[in-house]
Amino acid sequence: MRATFTIGRIAQVRVGVHWSVVFIFALIVWGLAQGRFPEAYPGRYALVYWAAGLVTAVVFFLSLLAHELAHAIVARRNGVDVDDIVLWLLGGAARLRSEAPGPAAELRIAGVGPLVSLVLGGVFGVAAWLLSLTPAAPGLLVEAVVWLAAINVLLAVFNAIPAAPLDGGRLLRAVIWWRTGDRLRATAGATAAGRAFGWLLVVAGLLLFLRTAALGGLWLALIGWFLVAAATTEGRQAQLRGVLAGVPVRQAMTPGPVAVPAALSVASFLTDPRYRYRHAAFPAVADDGERPVGLMTLERARAVPEEQRGSVTVADTMVPLDDVTVVAPDDPLADLLPRMEAGPDHRVLVVEAGRLVGVVSSTDVNRAVTWLMSAGPQRGDRGRNPPRW
Repeated sequence: MRATFTIGRIAQVRVGVHWSVVFIFALIVWGLAQGRFPEAYPGRYALVYWAAGLVTAVVFFLSLLAHELAHAIVARRNGVDVDDIVLWLLGGAARLRSEAPGPAAELRIAGVGPLVSLVLGGVFGVAAWLLSLTPAAPGLLVEAVVWLAAINVLLAVFNAIPAAPLDGGRLLRAVIWWRTGDRLRATAGATAAGRAFGWLLVVAGLLLFLRTAALGGLWLALIGWFLVAAATTEGRQAQLRGVLAGVPVRQAMTPGPVAVPAALSVASFLTDPRYRYRHAAFPAVADDGERPVGLMTLERARAVPEEQRGSVTVADTMVPLDDVTVVAPDDPLADLLPRMEAGPDHRVLVVEAGRLVGVVSSTDVNRAVTWLMSAGPQRGDRGRNPPRW
């Protein structure tokens, strides 16, 4: 099962939702409907509280989306392509296809998100003040807008903390990058700050829970743990970027991959000896056998009921091309790192002049890294190709 699902596109940027959003969305609705709203304005019907909580949670997630869209728009204006925006447990993330070209661009891209949240908090705050001056304004509406103002300001302040992977960590990285001229050193500093801050939250949360039995302490510790994990991952990716600097995709890809025709039935796909392979995913191609149209996985094929496999085609069940990462052979391999997804169903398709020429998996990248590191001092010779796998 894929960790995220697409809900649409805004400004040609795919917007996805991680499964964890369902949990946090339900938690917000429950907290407002069973806690804050009844305490502030008792005596309403339960349905009224639940409806107000639902609408307020939706507006909050739209605020998160505006925060991430701001990152995406400014990134594009600074020459950085955006893969997608994903809303998840701790907010959202705009996944950039490559690094910012310089510290100034990094500063603009990182800073605009908290700025948008702060502006939204101010707008909601003014709206709440104006509503409070209107005698006919429902009290629950005022309370909801006050909550939205507070949560957006809190989001801006929290994201501005100088610790990766928060926006403040990006700002810290931009400053260190500008002062030292060393991108990797700047990333190391920001991720170290992120790990330290994350562990601080873990310890503080656990102490709070042990002393007061408040569930908020566990929530604080969970946030800290996610920050530690994310900062660690970001630091490792920065190290890998240094190893892979100057290496094109073609040096790591598997050329001439086995592809499956999109018109093939699922039954034929599962029984054809050509696809009884060690791979769990295959590029799907059009009738010409060269133009990629998607990615077919064994998991998706096996999910089709057995009695329908003869009539259902690969095209009906594959991952569409819009949801598959596509690169060119000469694209920097290092730029793939933040775009690679774990799991057997994910492959990066390598396309040249509309033709499928290769695939890249996380295993391919790991092998390239191993080969480059084993080459030692000679790895600066980019004219020497790694072995084909």
